[in-house]
Amino acid sequence: MRTTTVRLSEELKTRVERLAAASGGTVHAFMLDAIAEVAERMERRQDFEAEAERRLQHMQASGEHLSLDDLRGYATTLACGEQPAKPTPRTMTPQEMTRLRASLRRAG
Repeated sequence: MRTTTVRLSEELKTRVERLAAASGGTVHAFMLDAIAEVAERMERRQDFEAEAERRLQHMQASGEHLSLDDLRGYATTLACGEQPAKPTPRTMTPQEMTRLRASLRRAG
């Protein structure tokens, strides 16, 4: 394991010491856990964004999409503990595809 120096403000150092003591662990263990938690959260975010981009590209290429009403009904049924059939994708009309592409261009 490599050693890394981290400079903390006095206020942050005091907070970390207090929290580490309250959890029954060491400052070192507290900082390792905190760094691991942030790294995991950032990796999940990157994975989410990559999946969203992949799905957007698929939607742009195929025109397939799910309506908000279909998704809402599906999610509500799932939340009630039932096992609904997955909603069937719809295909955008040429006019809808044009509006989508224009919207994406404006969004940058």
